Amino acid sequence: MSAIEINKMDDKSVVHRELQLERELIEARFRNKTGQLDDTSKLAKLRKGIARSRTVQREREKEQSLSPNSLRDMYRTSFVPGDNGSEGDDGASGFLKGIVDKVTPGE
Repeated sequence: MSAIEINKMDDKSVVHRELQLERELIEARFRNKTGQLDDTSKLAKLRKGIARSRTVQREREKEQSLSPNSLRDMYRTSFVPGDNGSEGDDGASGFLKGIVDKVTPGE
């Protein structure tokens, strides 16, 4: 997703997108370490997506004269993990979902 498309999203959606990408990155790193990840470029794509989301969030925080990470703090509690944008590696998703839930703070 490009920065232009992210700019069209509302604040809550941008934060939720970032949180979902972070969860996918944790899962992809785990799969990479265990040799289950076929496309290692996915790691870079996820990191870039997270960076784009954070950049848009910070721009909006500056526009609204908010402190850093205030949008994220505001909307983090309403985030419900799901497969919003994942590419569907169904092999061990239940097992990996359990691990991601354990290592993701604040849920």
